[in-house]
Amino acid sequence: MAAMVIEIDTSDDAPWKQRFRAWTVASAYVAPRDHARGIAVTNATGLQQIYAWDVSSAELRQLTFAPAGKVSAALSPDGRHVYYLDDEQGNEIGHLARIPYEGGEAEDMTPDMPPYALADVAFSLDGSRLAVATATREGHVTYLLDTSADGAMGEPRRLFHTERLMRGLQLSNDGAIVVLGLTERSQSTDGELVAVDAATGERIQELYDEGASISAGDFSPVDGDTRLFCATTASGVRRPLIWDATTGERSDLPFGDVAGELVPVDWSEDGAKLLLMQIHNAVQRLAVYDLAAERLTWLDHPSGLMVSADFAEDGEIYALLSDSTAAARVVALDAVSGQERRTLLRGGDAPTGTKWRSVTYPSTEGADIQAWLATPPGDGPFPTIINIHGGPTAAAFDQFAPLTESWLDHGFASLAINYRGSTTFGYEFENCIRGNLGMWEVDDLAAAYDWLVAEGVAVPEQVFLMGGSYGGYLTLLGLGMRPELWAGGMATVAIADWKLMYEDQAETLRQYQVALFGGTPDELSEQHEKSSPVTYADRVRAPLQVIQGSNDTRCPARQLRVYEEKMRELGKEVDVIWFDAGHGSYAIEQTIEHQQERLLFASRVLADA
Repeated sequence: MAAMVIEIDTSDDAPWKQRFRAWTVASAYVAPRDHARGIAVTNATGLQQIYAWDVSSAELRQLTFAPAGKVSAALSPDGRHVYYLDDEQGNEIGHLARIPYEGGEAEDMTPDMPPYALADVAFSLDGSRLAVATATREGHVTYLLDTSADGAMGEPRRLFHTERLMRGLQLSNDGAIVVLGLTERSQSTDGELVAVDAATGERIQELYDEGASISAGDFSPVDGDTRLFCATTASGVRRPLIWDATTGERSDLPFGDVAGELVPVDWSEDGAKLLLMQIHNAVQRLAVYDLAAERLTWLDHPSGLMVSADFAEDGEIYALLSDSTAAARVVALDAVSGQERRTLLRGGDAPTGTKWRSVTYPSTEGADIQAWLATPPGDGPFPTIINIHGGPTAAAFDQFAPLTESWLDHGFASLAINYRGSTTFGYEFENCIRGNLGMWEVDDLAAAYDWLVAEGVAVPEQVFLMGGSYGGYLTLLGLGMRPELWAGGMATVAIADWKLMYEDQAETLRQYQVALFGGTPDELSEQHEKSSPVTYADRVRAPLQVIQGSNDTRCPARQLRVYEEKMRELGKEVDVIWFDAGHGSYAIEQTIEHQQERLLFASRVLADA
């Protein structure tokens, strides 16, 4: 490979840094019983924290000041309290806490319990009860906490225990029924639903589809209505159904001719309509379904990534959306037409991004892989980044991404791929990797390389792998299994050794790992070894950079340190940058620092070739 010199703009006012510094909205929710009150997670002060959001004025008021930041929160139905996990330096192990919407001292909801990972929380719509699903080495345990009229919270009462992976939690409007998403029958990631009497813990109803997965959504907001919307993969793609948790009556909605997946996301306030989201080839589209008239109406709304969408007042839908050219914003859409009426909340101004293009390329066994391509100005081929999302149960969408733009600013092309294992492409596509992690995914990375070179997008000797979490795992695995293809790899909070992962990670992820593999490392030692990047360390040829959190319980530090030591013993070129936080950095300046390290790393690799 001929040496290539790429000058990295490290100036403080570089356009790529300006995009990172333009604060953005990561999530936003409105209280269902008080639409004037909302919460938002933003990095407005340079670090992601939880804010109270006055919906009418768009005013934000900071509620948390955690040193490592906060990335998720829940708002009580009446908007009086904001709930979050109070952990230690981002390690995702701690206690559920709440803080008044007006601000003030945080209150520990479970002060007498040992620390736990938080699997889920759910509220009854009348505000009388809170359900908390915790995860420890004991497994998943669900507790109920009763709430008095003045907002005082009672002691946690143990309701349900499972040693298997738990997949969601819902409470009926009056708090009398708890619906649990379990995996006890499938012994995999496939979900089933169990409705439990909140007073006695007895099972009332169960919903299970053999060879498929069912997930629960919200209960109808109408008092006394014990129906909830759900989604099943029985047809091969997710489709909506309505299930009565009291009677067990089930109604599968008739949408067989709709391409891709169609999932319910919200009820209208009168329970007469459902807001549905179609996801086809990583493109989202909203529709409203009138249950009585059995009429589906598609909405003509702005395109891009829609993080959330909910019915609001005055015939509107509130949606958090972005696309590759513009940062995330909360908008009000017309609930009949889908047209954007106004912006409710937006972050800072950022330089316009580059429009991404959806492409499809062939991989092994006849699989078609969808991806998002972005190229810098000029004619190719270019040095290229294959961007690998985490999960694996996630997907890459058309979204605003300062990280991608920073590569484009420096003359790199970017391909964000939805490898096998990604969600929204059907049940078989998502679950074919189970029991054999990494193998199909690496095939898809190699096929991306072939396609990029054949299309004249990429310089053959200048293709890099980059990803975080499961994407970091595939970066390490790809370097080891197909070493002849890559110029280098850049991994963030990566998985290197599945056996050590199992020993050290939080219980929520331990059970997820067991479900993905079909057993523990002791039960399936050969497969865990086959799927671990450390197994292929001796085959790695390309330079590697890893950015890893020292306080991470998702991808713990020890397994990466063992990998780093082995790589060094083998004389491999590896640079590990450690930071004092959990599963990723939520500070803008540290994110910029990390991306600058990646840019400089790639530049050095190309210059040294």
